[in-house]
Amino acid sequence: MLNTEQLSLARQVDMVFKELETELSGMTSGTVFIQIRNNSIGKFGIRHNPIAGRNGHMSEEDKGLSATQLNSFRHMAIEALKYKRYWTHGEISYDFALRQDTIIVDAVLESNYNMANLMIQRYQRKNKSNTYQEI
Repeated sequence: MLNTEQLSLARQVDMVFKELETELSGMTSGTVFIQIRNNSIGKFGIRHNPIAGRNGHMSEEDKGLSATQLNSFRHMAIEALKYKRYWTHGEISYDFALRQDTIIVDAVLESNYNMANLMIQRYQRKNKSNTYQEI
């Protein structure tokens, strides 16, 4: 059985979009988010408001993304990975909306760093037996 460390990030994003396909086919806008840790996708999902209110009435969206639009969205999401530089931990958010039957996608790449890990990696203590350095 494969684990996520054996798959490229692009392949993992492709798998995310396959998993979300049914849900996305019922939406016209929202945000797909992907949380990354050690270049592996952990949590992912969609942020959206599926119920819209107009003129005092609440109703669900009546249509969503077509198969062609879903394929374009998936392709743009994978292409956006080319702009990810150096970082291994963070989140990618894809804001999407249908405008005149065309899908519009904005990608936001967010890197996260942990100061404790940075200090351990770069500034290891020479004398590890004592907490404080001798003067």
